[in-house]
Amino acid sequence: MRANQWMSLLGLANRARKIISGEELSVKEIRSGKAKLVLLSADASANTTKKITDKCKSYEVPYKLVEDRHLLGQAIGKEARVVVAVLDDGFAKKLISLLD
Repeated sequence: MRANQWMSLLGLANRARKIISGEELSVKEIRSGKAKLVLLSADASANTTKKITDKCKSYEVPYKLVEDRHLLGQAIGKEARVVVAVLDDGFAKKLISLLD
């Protein structure tokens, strides 16, 4: 049930245009301070995981791991996605509470 809740909320955030997906675009949003939360798939490559987690730590952006890239992509109605950045405080706080 929990999986459905965070996926539905992420889909809603996508329709509200409050997310960005993809590694490079997410890194750009983290650097600019617009990213409020980063969702990273657990099956991301070691390099991608290190790059994203290091950026999140240095810019103090919270990040959460989700099961796999297919779930992340499915939640936003696209193909498999490894990284998604949430750009809205409200969506970010609710997603954090659902993923804890």
